[in-house]
Amino acid sequence: MSDLKPAPHGWLILDKPRGLGSTQAVGMVKRVLRQGGYAKTKVGHGGTLDPLAEGVLPIALGEATKLAGRMLDADKIYAFTIQFGEETATLDTEGEVTERSDRRPPMAAIAGVLDHFTGPIEQVPPAYSALKIDGKRAYDRARAGETVEMKTRAVTVHDLYLAGGREDAEVRSAFATTAGRPDPYDPQAPLELADSVTLVARVSKGTYIRSLARAIARALGTLGHVTYLRRIKAGPFLEEQAISLDKLEEIAKGAAIENLLLPLEAGLDDIPVLTLDPDSAQAVRQGRVLSELPHTDGLHLATAHNVPVALMELSGGTAKVVRGFNLPDVAE
Repeated sequence: MSDLKPAPHGWLILDKPRGLGSTQAVGMVKRVLRQGGYAKTKVGHGGTLDPLAEGVLPIALGEATKLAGRMLDADKIYAFTIQFGEETATLDTEGEVTERSDRRPPMAAIAGVLDHFTGPIEQVPPAYSALKIDGKRAYDRARAGETVEMKTRAVTVHDLYLAGGREDAEVRSAFATTAGRPDPYDPQAPLELADSVTLVARVSKGTYIRSLARAIARALGTLGHVTYLRRIKAGPFLEEQAISLDKLEEIAKGAAIENLLLPLEAGLDDIPVLTLDPDSAQAVRQGRVLSELPHTDGLHLATAHNVPVALMELSGGTAKVVRGFNLPDVAE
């Protein structure tokens, strides 16, 4: 008779500190669950966050790992600081300075250039990135001294603005770094040169903030690199939902994970629910097709007794299983 607690299913949203890798964070969660007496649990993350970056890192547990791929495709929001005057090999503070410039851009010029980088753009990923070139990580090739040619990729910057430059419920007031400064959009504002600037960007998957910072600095006639990077939203998950590593460690000491765990469906907040009766739920669990449904076409979350059963694609009143979930029915 095992005394292990059942494996949990859902999301732990970590506030990842600077210096910790995403894979390391997954390892920490596995260890904490093991020490907390939980049965062996699948654990994955919903989108890599660079070791030098901090902020929202969704960790999927159990059946929620089946949704990790959707999280990788989700939009992200970042706050980041560009230090002007130096470009580094890694485009952040970790690399050696490769080029310097004495020029500093006016705040008004920064405000004016941001629209140029909003919408669909082409960007060159950093040479120091996890992208693979002929089967080998780009950063491994770069560290080995190879000249790494990165291919341009298409990404989308949905929104880009000065931190503190507008009201935004998804961005904490802690990023209001422009508070007290003249409005850079005011044509009567005095000329103010910037050594650095903090921006907020909502971007599509595959967008490299370091590359965006490099491009912005160069467009302003200078050079720059990222000195601060914080992810403040990943898909539907906000930083207000994120827990510290200290809070995570409490699970290892016996704290109930239920107090920290978000349900599996928290990662599907934009998907309509399809409520199943017992017979339909049984059919879906067997992978069968449901027909003559009055619901709209598209992806739906099928549930029974408020428990997720499957992701289903509806078309013309017919629903097919896209991804099934093996969760216990509370009514069983």
